[in-house]
Amino acid sequence: METKTKRPFGIKDKIGYLFGDFGNDFTFILSSSFLLKFYTDVMHVSAGIVGIVMMLARFVDAFTDVTMGRICDRRKPTQGGKFKPWLLRMCGPVALSSFLIYQSAFATSPLWFRVAWLAVTYILWGSVFYTSINIPYGSMASSISPEPDHRQSLSTFRSIGSVLAGVIVGAGIPILAYDTRLVDGVEIAELNGTKFTVIAGVFSILAILAYLACYFLTEERVIVLHKEDRKMPSVLALISNSAKNRALISIIVASVLMLLSQFTLQQLANYIYPDYYANTAAQSASTVAMMLGMFIAAIGAKPLAGKFGKAEISAVSNLVAAAILLVLFFVRPSNVWVYVAFSLFAWLGLGVFTMVSWALITDVIDDSELKLGIREDGSIYSLYSFARKLGQAAAAGITGLLLTLIGYEKIAGAPVADSVKAGLYNISTLVPAAGFVALAAVLWFWYPLHKKQVDRNVALLKEKHGR
Repeated sequence: METKTKRPFGIKDKIGYLFGDFGNDFTFILSSSFLLKFYTDVMHVSAGIVGIVMMLARFVDAFTDVTMGRICDRRKPTQGGKFKPWLLRMCGPVALSSFLIYQSAFATSPLWFRVAWLAVTYILWGSVFYTSINIPYGSMASSISPEPDHRQSLSTFRSIGSVLAGVIVGAGIPILAYDTRLVDGVEIAELNGTKFTVIAGVFSILAILAYLACYFLTEERVIVLHKEDRKMPSVLALISNSAKNRALISIIVASVLMLLSQFTLQQLANYIYPDYYANTAAQSASTVAMMLGMFIAAIGAKPLAGKFGKAEISAVSNLVAAAILLVLFFVRPSNVWVYVAFSLFAWLGLGVFTMVSWALITDVIDDSELKLGIREDGSIYSLYSFARKLGQAAAAGITGLLLTLIGYEKIAGAPVADSVKAGLYNISTLVPAAGFVALAAVLWFWYPLHKKQVDRNVALLKEKHGR
């Protein structure tokens, strides 16, 4: 392991790393939160078909994510670093491919063309270009600093970047992209496809600027140099080793459950507020409430993790989020602002886990190095990234299936039936709550890297590398 002589780790790196996920989530949150809504309401493709396309794309990711991780591990560092140069290379393609997904001009084209357009552009964005920038970005945390406290700071700042992008995307679209009107005395809100396409283009430009900020503000200090005569394990060996890695497998399952719950919650917000409560302004307010909950969590996550452990506080915080959603299910407030208030506390519970989640994977990478004797940041992170995409796809697939089962269909100028509204409310509370309970159980009973073991691994690695 080589540590380059560069400026000390500091706030510049934290802000730069924040911008990386800021850029990521201008396209990722747009997809995870609004792609289903855009294609059901604007492109008039059934929710079930959209969910199937998103899930099938994950089979492509099984190859592209691992391949990108291997590329990162095998390539020699350049002057800019080992992982960072990919941000510069791929920021344009990922932004352009995201914009192409949301082309409302094709809304009147044949159904087969709309489905094919979704499949091709979505795979290009998520399975090819997003992978080629997100895998290196996520792997950077280990090379920016070897210190656990620094990595926790990077995880927190990364999560804040995601929250900030989420607020802009989540609050901006309900305000700017919806048209409201009265139909037989009932106010309905409808997504305007042309406005959405323009907004998607603006977000793509902002994503490029954010990636460039990440590139120029961060420094890679720790570079793992593999000896030329040491053969890197094959992909089959990597998969075999990973299958025996309890820490990796359990954090992968936890990530799938987390994203299944979180994105189901986010996606259904696009139906609850305009269709159940007929109030898109409240949807924007709920996004601000999410940001507030996340920021409160960011303040408390680091000291709590230092005292009790990252996995421990994550399990408890997810149980809190589940409890609040169950209360919402039984209370069923008729006032939308009561619903928003409950959402604030649910996001506070979820936020603690979000703030430490990226530090958890660096703990897994450390543990894997001690067990196998070789450090493969890119390869392990690629498996983790693939798992996160599985969670996102599962959320889209399950949400699409559930929307189809309750009979959701958006007809221009017509309100949603009461029975469909009731179904929307039920799945928006019960499905995420069940996911959060399962996630807490995985972190508490299965995931092995609790505080005592993590502290021991850090000490052993410092001794191994002579730091």
